Amino acid sequence: MAASRTFFKLFGFYRSLPQSCAVFKTSANPLQTLSQWSLPYACCSTVAPSSVDLSVQYRHGRPVLALPLPSRQEKCLFHLRPMISTVSDFIHDIQREDPGISTASVLTTDGVRIASTTSLYTLLNKDFQLCINGVVYSVQAAPTESVPSEAVTSVTDMKDMVHMLHTALNLPKHHLIKERQLQQKLDILKQELMPLEQMKTHLVMRAEHRSSRALWTGLALLSVQGGALAWLTWWVYSWDIMEPVTYFITLSTSMGVYAYYVLTKQDYVYPDAKDRQFLHYFYKGVKKQKFSVERYNALKDELASVEDDLRRLRNPNRLQLPVEQPEPNSHAALP
Repeated sequence: MAASRTFFKLFGFYRSLPQSCAVFKTSANPLQTLSQWSLPYACCSTVAPSSVDLSVQYRHGRPVLALPLPSRQEKCLFHLRPMISTVSDFIHDIQREDPGISTASVLTTDGVRIASTTSLYTLLNKDFQLCINGVVYSVQAAPTESVPSEAVTSVTDMKDMVHMLHTALNLPKHHLIKERQLQQKLDILKQELMPLEQMKTHLVMRAEHRSSRALWTGLALLSVQGGALAWLTWWVYSWDIMEPVTYFITLSTSMGVYAYYVLTKQDYVYPDAKDRQFLHYFYKGVKKQKFSVERYNALKDELASVEDDLRRLRNPNRLQLPVEQPEPNSHAALP
C-alpha cells in the first residue's frame, strides 16, 4: 500500500513538470525519469543538422555545382577546376561569395574530414559531404564526360593539352619574372648606351657642320668660276677666244661626274653626294675619337629586341601566344 502511494505521488510530480521538457514526456518509466531529473545535468533539446542532396554536373566539359547560400537564400553556380584547385580553394571561393558563412568543411560520406590540400580532381571522383554553418549537404559525384578517342590520339592535341595546363599553372608567375628580368636588362643597356649616345651626337653634329660647309664652299667656287669666265670674256678677251675654254671646262666637269660614278658605283645626285660626304666626315671623326660603331650597333639592336619583348609581354591579347623572334632594328643602327 505504501509502495502504491509512493508511485502515485511520483506520477503526479511527473504530470506537473513543464510541457517544454520533452525528455520526460518520452520516457516510459517515471521513476527512471525522476532519477535522471535529480542528477546535475542540464535539460536541452538538440536537432540534428538537416541534409540536402546536391549533385555535380558537367557543363561544357567542366564540373559545376549549384550550391544554396544561407545568407541569400538562393543557389549559386560554382565552376570547379579539378586540375589546379584544392579543397581549400573551393571553401575559400564559397566564403568569398557569401561572407555570412562562418564555418565550412568537406567530409566523406562516413563523416571524416577531408584535408584542405586535397585536389578537387581526387574529391570529385566519389561522393562527399559539404558542411556549411552546421547544415550538411550530400554531394553526389557525376561521371566524367566521355572524350572522343580521336580527340586525344593525336600527338599535337596532347601537346596542346600539356601546354594549356602548363600555362594555367605557371604563366602569371613566369610573366612577372620575365618582365622583371627584361626591365633590369633594359636599364643596363640604357646605362651602357648613354656615353655612346653622347659621343655619337657630338660626331653627328660635327660631320653635319663640315658637310654643310663643303656644300657652301662648292657653291662659292662655282660662283667664282662663273665670275672669272665672265670677266675674261667681256673685259680681257673676246668670246671667240673664251668659247674653247668653256668647252674644255664643261668636258672636264663631265669627266669628273663620270669618274665619280666609276669610283662609287652611284649616280651623282646631290642628296646622295651630301650623305656620302657626311659619312666620310663622320667616320673620320670616329677613328679620331675611337668610337666603336660595332658595339653601338649591337647595343641598339639588343635594346630594340628587349623593348619589343616587353611590349608584347604586356599586351593582354597576346599573353598566351608564342613569342615571335624580333627583327633587328636597322633604322637605329649606323651604316
